[in-house]
Amino acid sequence: MKIHPTEDMHVLSIARRLTIPEVASAAADLSAEIEAERQRAGLAAAGPWTFIAQNLPRDGKTAFDWRICLPVADAGAYDGPLEVLHLEPIMVASAVHLGPVRTLFTQGYAPLLRAVGETRHHLSGQSREVYHDWRGGKAGYNRIEIQFELSR
Repeated sequence: MKIHPTEDMHVLSIARRLTIPEVASAAADLSAEIEAERQRAGLAAAGPWTFIAQNLPRDGKTAFDWRICLPVADAGAYDGPLEVLHLEPIMVASAVHLGPVRTLFTQGYAPLLRAVGETRHHLSGQSREVYHDWRGGKAGYNRIEIQFELSR
């Protein structure tokens, strides 16, 4: 586990309320929409895809607020249909999951939650997944950073 601030960034973003099993399909559809709009607007990508969840549930049936984000450079003049958000730095507890996405919760989230539980830190309810190296849902290797925002 690593405690660190996140980067200050501007992102093109789309929000949805969905369940964990719906994330993969939503991510595929919405990432294509965001990428097409980024190209149309002439914006440069400035970092890896990031998913933000608020109060991520521990089951596959409970809906939660989810947002897909693509960091972009020079978004100040953007005037299009997507939201541009300014994500200010926040303090997070993070860990990098190396492996298939099917083990993200058991080998990524679970150990990080245990490690945070052994500290005096408290979680805000926001979590992020930063896709540093995404090779696909069926790939044996992906590099995904899991981040939990700390409230104190």
